Amino acid sequence: MTQVDFIYEVAAHGAGLPLTVSIFADCSNLRGDLEDDVAAAGLTLRESGNLNQLFAGDVRPLGKLVVVDCPQPDALAMATLSRLDSRAVKLGARLVVSTSLESLDAVFGCCAQSKPQILVDPPRVERIIALGRMLAEVPSLRLRELSEDDRLTLLRLTEQVGHIAERLDKMDTHGSVGQQSAAGAFRFESPSDSYRTEDNTGTGEALIRKPRPALPDARLVRQIIRQRRTRAKFLDGDLFADPAWDMLLDLTAARVEYMRVSVTSLCIASGVPPTTALRWINQMVDVGLLDRVEDDADRRRAFIELSDKAADAMARYFAEIGQDTMALS
Repeated sequence: MTQVDFIYEVAAHGAGLPLTVSIFADCSNLRGDLEDDVAAAGLTLRESGNLNQLFAGDVRPLGKLVVVDCPQPDALAMATLSRLDSRAVKLGARLVVSTSLESLDAVFGCCAQSKPQILVDPPRVERIIALGRMLAEVPSLRLRELSEDDRLTLLRLTEQVGHIAERLDKMDTHGSVGQQSAAGAFRFESPSDSYRTEDNTGTGEALIRKPRPALPDARLVRQIIRQRRTRAKFLDGDLFADPAWDMLLDLTAARVEYMRVSVTSLCIASGVPPTTALRWINQMVDVGLLDRVEDDADRRRAFIELSDKAADAMARYFAEIGQDTMALS
């Protein structure tokens, strides 16, 4: 891919101070690329060094944006990431942590508080997108107006992120239980007027929820998952990528089977690249579809499971499509 030069003025936060970036990576070539991309984004490089500098015992001042490449973290690295995660929350800093698929569970477990962007074996373009997303989160950021060519190039780089954002914008968790919301992540409503009964005032406005049906047989859910994967053998899988649904199906089956699902396993189940899957997981946690559950035996690990509300929604969904199937038979 041709490297495009973006020309920005120095980016600053609302107070007018330049946004500083700290880079920690053992690969000198990677550090060089990151330094170039940080400069191109109009950010100010505070420091750039290897992981030993970050892992040093002394607490060091850090930039408002901290980029760490940690492909194979050992025990010291994981402990440092945990401390960095806590510091980022206290200082209001933002983190981008890149790692390997083999180490994803360990890194995910260490970063429970700051909601960093975790990249898995990322190419350079994904690192650029991550910087762009961080810039978008900074209020009152001052960047020079892009030229039309720069704008089109940036649009191509962020197209994938844009598709994700469009879907997530449809998720709205502000809808009340018992009310229908066109954009809600959950849509719980009375299935018929027969569930609206008299309340204490005699107005008939009380709403009694229909008891939740049981979750479907795990074998049925696994069959649906296999069918969805088979489709990709004959049709372009990218055209039908639906990572949120694939993950909900996988977690539904796991809940019935009393199985715990690691973040790595869930990324694989999503059918999309791990970095993309992680963005979905974080957003689905934010809207209440998924829960992050710490491992009691190892606090550095975490699992992902359906929230109770999501389990309720999946149970009702499968019950309804089962009724539709019986009506057609």
